[in-house]
Amino acid sequence: MITVYGIPNCDTVKKARAWLAARAVAHTFHDFKKQGVPPEGLSAWERAVGWEKLLNRQGTTWRKLDPQLQAATVDAASARALMLAHPSVIKRPVVDWGTQVTVGFDEKSWSDRL
Repeated sequence: MITVYGIPNCDTVKKARAWLAARAVAHTFHDFKKQGVPPEGLSAWERAVGWEKLLNRQGTTWRKLDPQLQAATVDAASARALMLAHPSVIKRPVVDWGTQVTVGFDEKSWSDRL
């Protein structure tokens, strides 16, 4: 089963979920805002793609963070703590395909995957 992790009002998450629905691809959605970030999931994502790819330094949440907190996010441990405290700083969507984890939405690679 495919699980899409993210925030429902995120435009990229909306596009990804609509893309899956249009192709009748069964999936579940895990809402970071309502359900939080699963710590064991975050560990698996970090192993699969690396904390640098998971941490969205381009987004609004990152830009609104205190500059000292941004500067202190320098390794996997500090990034993990930040992502658990501020789920919106995780690049979205995170997708668990069952055999692989991807971050972001790329129609071509998703089409190839299916």
